[in-house]
Amino acid sequence: MKTEAQTINNIGTKNSKWKLFLKSEFFYNYKRSVLAIIGSIIIISVILIAIFGPLFTIQDPYNMSEIELNNAYTPPAWIEGGESTFILGTDQQGRDMFSAIVYGSRVSLVIGIVSTLLSSVLGIALGIISGYFGGKVDALIMRIADVMLSFPTMLIALFVMSVLGRGVVNILITLTIVGWVKFARTVRGEVLSVKKQEYIEATKVIGLPNLKIILKHVFPNVLTSIIVLVTMQVGSNILTEATLSFLGLGVPITRPSLGMLCSNGFDVLYSGMWWVTIFPGLYIMLIVFGINLLGDFLRDELNPKLK
Repeated sequence: MKTEAQTINNIGTKNSKWKLFLKSEFFYNYKRSVLAIIGSIIIISVILIAIFGPLFTIQDPYNMSEIELNNAYTPPAWIEGGESTFILGTDQQGRDMFSAIVYGSRVSLVIGIVSTLLSSVLGIALGIISGYFGGKVDALIMRIADVMLSFPTMLIALFVMSVLGRGVVNILITLTIVGWVKFARTVRGEVLSVKKQEYIEATKVIGLPNLKIILKHVFPNVLTSIIVLVTMQVGSNILTEATLSFLGLGVPITRPSLGMLCSNGFDVLYSGMWWVTIFPGLYIMLIVFGINLLGDFLRDELNPKLK
Protein backbone atom coordinates (compact mmCIF):
# COMPACT_ATOMS: atom_id res chain seq x y z
CA MET A 1 0.00 0.00 0.00
CA LYS A 2 1.25 3.45 -0.88
CA THR A 3 1.66 5.87 1.98
CA GLU A 4 0.04 9.31 1.92
CA ALA A 5 3.46 10.89 1.50
CA GLN A 6 4.23 8.74 -1.55
CA THR A 7 0.87 9.60 -3.11
CA ILE A 8 1.44 13.32 -2.58
CA ASN A 9 4.96 12.98 -4.00
CA ASN A 10 3.64 11.22 -7.14
CA ILE A 11 1.01 13.91 -7.65
CA GLY A 12 3.66 16.59 -7.25
CA THR A 13 5.92 14.85 -9.79
CA LYS A 14 3.09 14.64 -12.34
CA ASN A 15 2.21 18.31 -11.80
CA SER A 16 5.84 19.35 -12.26
CA LYS A 17 6.08 17.35 -15.49
CA TRP A 18 2.88 18.97 -16.73
CA LYS A 19 4.23 22.44 -15.88
CA LEU A 20 7.47 21.65 -17.72
CA PHE A 21 5.45 20.58 -20.77
CA LEU A 22 3.42 23.80 -20.69
CA LYS A 23 6.68 25.77 -20.63
CA SER A 24 8.37 23.67 -23.32
CA GLU A 25 9.34 24.93 -26.76
CA PHE A 26 7.07 22.28 -28.31
CA PHE A 27 3.94 23.61 -26.57
CA TYR A 28 4.97 27.20 -27.26
CA ASN A 29 5.24 26.47 -30.98
CA TYR A 30 1.99 24.50 -30.88
CA LYS A 31 0.10 27.52 -29.44
CA ARG A 32 1.51 29.68 -32.23
CA SER A 33 0.62 27.22 -35.01
CA VAL A 34 -2.89 27.94 -36.27
CA LEU A 35 -2.83 24.94 -38.60
CA ALA A 36 -1.85 22.52 -35.82
CA ILE A 37 -4.66 23.83 -33.60
CA ILE A 38 -7.18 23.54 -36.46
CA GLY A 39 -5.99 19.99 -37.13
CA SER A 40 -6.34 19.09 -33.45
CA ILE A 41 -9.86 20.54 -33.29
CA ILE A 42 -10.89 18.56 -36.37
CA ILE A 43 -9.46 15.29 -35.03
CA ILE A 44 -10.99 15.71 -31.56
CA SER A 45 -14.36 16.68 -33.09
CA VAL A 46 -14.36 13.67 -35.41
CA ILE A 47 -13.52 11.30 -32.54
CA LEU A 48 -16.23 12.79 -30.31
CA ILE A 49 -18.81 12.54 -33.12
CA ALA A 50 -17.88 8.91 -33.71
CA ILE A 51 -18.22 8.10 -29.99
CA PHE A 52 -21.24 10.16 -29.01
CA GLY A 53 -22.84 10.88 -32.41
CA PRO A 54 -25.23 7.89 -32.28
CA LEU A 55 -26.91 9.51 -29.26
CA PHE A 56 -28.11 12.31 -31.55
CA THR A 57 -28.96 10.39 -34.75
CA ILE A 58 -32.57 9.71 -35.68
CA GLN A 59 -31.94 6.05 -36.55
CA ASP A 60 -29.51 3.18 -36.60
CA PRO A 61 -28.90 3.12 -40.38
CA TYR A 62 -28.08 -0.60 -40.29
CA ASN A 63 -31.20 -1.67 -38.41
CA MET A 64 -33.62 -2.46 -41.22
CA SER A 65 -36.62 -2.12 -38.90
CA GLU A 66 -35.88 1.61 -38.57
CA ILE A 67 -35.58 2.25 -42.31
CA GLU A 68 -38.44 3.04 -44.71
CA LEU A 69 -37.92 2.56 -48.44
CA ASN A 70 -40.51 5.30 -49.05
CA ASN A 71 -37.88 7.80 -47.86
CA ALA A 72 -35.35 6.74 -50.52
CA TYR A 73 -33.40 9.57 -52.17
CA THR A 74 -34.96 12.32 -50.09
CA PRO A 75 -32.94 15.51 -50.76
CA PRO A 76 -31.16 17.41 -47.95
CA ALA A 77 -33.39 19.58 -45.77
CA TRP A 78 -32.45 22.88 -47.47
CA ILE A 79 -33.27 21.67 -51.00
CA GLU A 80 -36.75 21.65 -52.51
CA GLY A 81 -38.42 18.34 -51.69
CA GLY A 82 -36.26 17.79 -48.61
CA GLU A 83 -37.48 17.10 -45.09
CA SER A 84 -36.24 18.65 -41.87
CA THR A 85 -35.94 15.13 -40.40
CA PHE A 86 -33.21 14.21 -42.88
CA ILE A 87 -30.67 17.04 -42.66
CA LEU A 88 -28.31 15.55 -45.27
CA GLY A 89 -30.95 13.59 -47.17
CA THR A 90 -31.27 9.82 -47.55
CA ASP A 91 -29.76 7.11 -49.76
CA GLN A 92 -31.30 4.47 -52.02
CA GLN A 93 -32.60 2.49 -49.05
CA GLY A 94 -34.04 5.44 -47.17
CA ARG A 95 -31.21 5.62 -44.65
CA ASP A 96 -30.55 9.00 -43.10
CA MET A 97 -27.21 10.15 -44.51
CA PHE A 98 -26.18 11.98 -41.35
CA SER A 99 -26.74 8.82 -39.30
CA ALA A 100 -24.94 6.69 -41.90
CA ILE A 101 -21.92 9.03 -41.89
CA VAL A 102 -21.70 8.99 -38.08
CA TYR A 103 -21.83 5.19 -37.93
CA GLY A 104 -19.59 4.83 -41.00
CA SER A 105 -16.95 7.11 -39.49
CA ARG A 106 -16.70 4.70 -36.56
CA VAL A 107 -15.75 1.87 -38.89
CA SER A 108 -13.27 4.01 -40.85
CA LEU A 109 -11.57 5.39 -37.73
CA VAL A 110 -11.28 1.99 -36.04
CA ILE A 111 -9.79 0.46 -39.18
CA GLY A 112 -7.40 3.40 -39.69
CA ILE A 113 -6.16 3.44 -36.08
CA VAL A 114 -5.99 -0.32 -35.45
CA SER A 115 -4.30 -1.10 -38.78
CA THR A 116 -1.74 1.64 -38.12
CA LEU A 117 -0.97 0.21 -34.68
CA LEU A 118 -0.57 -3.29 -36.11
CA SER A 119 1.64 -2.21 -39.01
CA SER A 120 3.73 0.03 -36.72
CA VAL A 121 4.36 -2.78 -34.21
CA LEU A 122 5.43 -5.15 -37.00
CA GLY A 123 7.47 -2.53 -38.83
CA ILE A 124 9.20 -1.22 -35.69
CA ALA A 125 10.16 -4.73 -34.59
CA LEU A 126 11.57 -5.64 -38.01
CA GLY A 127 13.28 -2.25 -38.38
CA ILE A 128 15.03 -2.54 -35.02
CA ILE A 129 16.10 -6.14 -35.70
CA SER A 130 17.35 -5.18 -39.15
CA GLY A 131 19.25 -2.08 -38.07
CA TYR A 132 20.64 -3.36 -34.77
CA PHE A 133 21.79 -6.84 -35.73
CA GLY A 134 22.54 -6.25 -39.44
CA GLY A 135 24.08 -9.03 -41.52
CA LYS A 136 21.92 -11.58 -43.31
CA VAL A 137 18.84 -10.71 -41.27
CA ASP A 138 19.13 -7.09 -42.35
CA ALA A 139 19.64 -8.08 -45.98
CA LEU A 140 16.61 -10.39 -45.97
CA ILE A 141 14.23 -7.89 -44.38
CA MET A 142 15.35 -5.04 -46.63
CA ARG A 143 15.08 -7.15 -49.79
CA ILE A 144 11.49 -8.02 -48.87
CA ALA A 145 10.84 -4.33 -48.24
CA ASP A 146 12.39 -3.40 -51.61
CA VAL A 147 10.18 -5.92 -53.41
CA MET A 148 7.06 -4.49 -51.77
CA LEU A 149 8.10 -0.91 -52.54
CA SER A 150 8.57 -1.82 -56.20
CA PHE A 151 4.78 -2.21 -56.51
CA PRO A 152 2.14 0.47 -55.88
CA THR A 153 0.59 0.14 -52.41
CA MET A 154 -2.93 0.03 -53.81
CA LEU A 155 -2.02 -2.76 -56.23
CA ILE A 156 -0.72 -4.93 -53.36
CA ALA A 157 -3.81 -4.11 -51.28
CA LEU A 158 -6.14 -5.04 -54.13
CA PHE A 159 -4.31 -8.34 -54.66
CA VAL A 160 -4.38 -9.29 -50.96
CA MET A 161 -8.07 -8.35 -50.58
CA SER A 162 -9.01 -10.30 -53.69
CA VAL A 163 -7.36 -13.36 -52.11
CA LEU A 164 -8.67 -12.91 -48.57
CA GLY A 165 -12.11 -11.57 -49.43
CA ARG A 166 -14.13 -8.78 -47.83
CA GLY A 167 -14.25 -8.25 -44.09
CA VAL A 168 -12.94 -5.96 -41.35
CA VAL A 169 -10.34 -8.49 -40.16
CA ASN A 170 -9.13 -9.08 -43.72
CA ILE A 171 -8.75 -5.38 -44.42
CA LEU A 172 -6.77 -4.97 -41.17
CA ILE A 173 -4.45 -7.76 -42.31
CA THR A 174 -4.11 -6.12 -45.73
CA LEU A 175 -3.30 -2.67 -44.37
CA THR A 176 -0.77 -4.20 -41.97
CA ILE A 177 0.94 -6.02 -44.84
CA VAL A 178 1.21 -2.89 -47.00
CA GLY A 179 2.03 -0.52 -44.12
CA TRP A 180 4.88 -2.14 -42.19
CA VAL A 181 7.50 -1.28 -44.82
CA LYS A 182 7.49 2.47 -44.11
CA PHE A 183 8.01 1.89 -40.41
CA ALA A 184 10.71 -0.74 -40.94
CA ARG A 185 12.80 1.40 -43.28
CA THR A 186 12.45 4.56 -41.17
CA VAL A 187 13.28 2.80 -37.90
CA ARG A 188 16.19 0.90 -39.46
CA GLY A 189 17.77 4.16 -40.62
CA GLU A 190 17.39 5.70 -37.16
CA VAL A 191 18.78 2.61 -35.43
CA LEU A 192 21.83 2.53 -37.72
CA SER A 193 22.59 6.08 -36.62
CA VAL A 194 21.88 5.52 -32.91
CA LYS A 195 23.87 2.31 -32.49
CA LYS A 196 27.07 4.10 -33.58
CA GLN A 197 26.86 6.42 -30.56
CA GLU A 198 29.47 5.99 -27.83
CA TYR A 199 26.96 5.31 -25.05
CA ILE A 200 25.55 2.35 -26.99
CA GLU A 201 29.03 0.93 -27.38
CA ALA A 202 29.58 1.47 -23.66
CA THR A 203 26.46 -0.52 -22.75
CA LYS A 204 27.73 -3.41 -24.87
CA VAL A 205 31.13 -3.29 -23.18
CA ILE A 206 29.65 -3.57 -19.69
CA GLY A 207 27.69 -6.61 -20.82
CA LEU A 208 24.08 -5.41 -20.98
CA PRO A 209 21.88 -7.87 -22.94
CA ASN A 210 20.78 -6.76 -26.40
CA LEU A 211 17.09 -6.70 -25.46
CA LYS A 212 17.73 -4.30 -22.58
CA ILE A 213 19.89 -2.06 -24.78
CA ILE A 214 17.17 -1.93 -27.42
CA LEU A 215 14.34 -1.18 -24.98
CA LYS A 216 16.17 1.33 -22.76
CA HIS A 217 18.57 3.08 -25.13
CA VAL A 218 17.69 2.46 -28.79
CA PHE A 219 13.89 2.56 -28.89
CA PRO A 220 13.49 5.88 -26.98
CA ASN A 221 15.80 7.56 -29.49
CA VAL A 222 13.69 6.55 -32.50
CA LEU A 223 10.33 7.24 -30.82
CA THR A 224 9.90 10.76 -32.20
CA SER A 225 10.14 9.56 -35.80
CA ILE A 226 7.66 6.79 -35.03
CA ILE A 227 5.12 9.25 -33.57
CA VAL A 228 5.23 11.37 -36.71
CA LEU A 229 4.94 8.36 -39.01
CA VAL A 230 2.04 6.89 -37.02
CA THR A 231 0.12 10.15 -37.25
CA MET A 232 0.52 10.37 -41.02
CA GLN A 233 -0.15 6.66 -41.53
CA VAL A 234 -3.60 6.81 -39.90
CA GLY A 235 -4.81 9.21 -42.60
CA SER A 236 -3.19 7.13 -45.33
CA ASN A 237 -4.86 3.94 -44.07
CA ILE A 238 -8.26 5.61 -43.88
CA LEU A 239 -7.89 6.65 -47.53
CA THR A 240 -6.70 3.19 -48.57
CA GLU A 241 -9.63 1.54 -46.79
CA ALA A 242 -12.05 4.01 -48.38
CA THR A 243 -10.64 3.23 -51.82
CA LEU A 244 -10.90 -0.52 -51.30
CA SER A 245 -14.47 -0.20 -50.02
CA PHE A 246 -15.35 2.06 -52.93
CA LEU A 247 -14.09 -0.64 -55.30
CA GLY A 248 -16.15 -3.28 -53.51
CA LEU A 249 -13.21 -5.03 -51.81
CA GLY A 250 -13.44 -3.50 -48.36
CA VAL A 251 -15.81 -3.87 -45.44
CA PRO A 252 -19.05 -5.87 -45.70
CA ILE A 253 -22.26 -4.19 -46.86
CA THR A 254 -23.88 -4.82 -43.49
CA ARG A 255 -21.43 -2.46 -41.76
CA PRO A 256 -20.21 -0.04 -44.43
CA SER A 257 -17.51 2.54 -43.86
CA LEU A 258 -17.36 6.03 -45.35
CA GLY A 259 -15.78 4.58 -48.49
CA MET A 260 -18.64 2.14 -48.92
CA LEU A 261 -21.15 5.00 -48.54
CA CYS A 262 -19.38 6.86 -51.35
CA SER A 263 -19.55 3.76 -53.52
CA ASN A 264 -23.27 3.31 -52.86
CA GLY A 265 -24.04 6.77 -54.20
CA PHE A 266 -21.66 6.80 -57.16
CA ASP A 267 -24.16 5.16 -59.54
CA VAL A 268 -26.64 8.02 -59.03
CA LEU A 269 -24.07 10.83 -58.74
CA TYR A 270 -24.93 12.22 -62.18
CA SER A 271 -28.66 11.61 -61.81
CA GLY A 272 -29.18 14.50 -59.40
CA MET A 273 -28.78 12.52 -56.15
CA TRP A 274 -25.30 13.91 -55.51
CA TRP A 275 -25.65 14.06 -51.71
CA VAL A 276 -25.47 10.27 -51.34
CA THR A 277 -21.79 10.20 -52.29
CA ILE A 278 -20.63 13.82 -51.84
CA PHE A 279 -21.22 14.13 -48.09
CA PRO A 280 -19.34 10.92 -47.09
CA GLY A 281 -16.53 11.95 -49.46
CA LEU A 282 -16.27 15.40 -47.89
CA TYR A 283 -16.16 13.86 -44.43
CA ILE A 284 -13.29 11.57 -45.45
CA MET A 285 -11.48 14.61 -46.83
CA LEU A 286 -12.06 16.52 -43.58
CA ILE A 287 -10.71 13.67 -41.42
CA VAL A 288 -7.56 13.20 -43.51
CA PHE A 289 -7.08 16.97 -43.76
CA GLY A 290 -7.11 17.33 -39.95
CA ILE A 291 -4.71 14.41 -39.47
CA ASN A 292 -2.30 15.80 -42.06
CA LEU A 293 -2.33 19.28 -40.51
CA LEU A 294 -1.35 17.89 -37.12
CA GLY A 295 1.07 15.40 -38.70
CA ASP A 296 2.91 18.19 -40.56
CA PHE A 297 3.35 20.11 -37.31
CA LEU A 298 4.66 17.04 -35.47
CA ARG A 299 7.06 16.29 -38.33
CA ASP A 300 8.49 19.82 -38.22
CA GLU A 301 8.78 19.88 -34.43
CA LEU A 302 9.97 16.37 -33.66
CA ASN A 303 12.43 15.92 -36.52
CA PRO A 304 15.69 17.65 -35.50
CA LYS A 305 16.93 17.53 -39.11
CA LEU A 306 14.22 20.02 -40.11
CA LYS A 307 15.11 22.57 -37.42
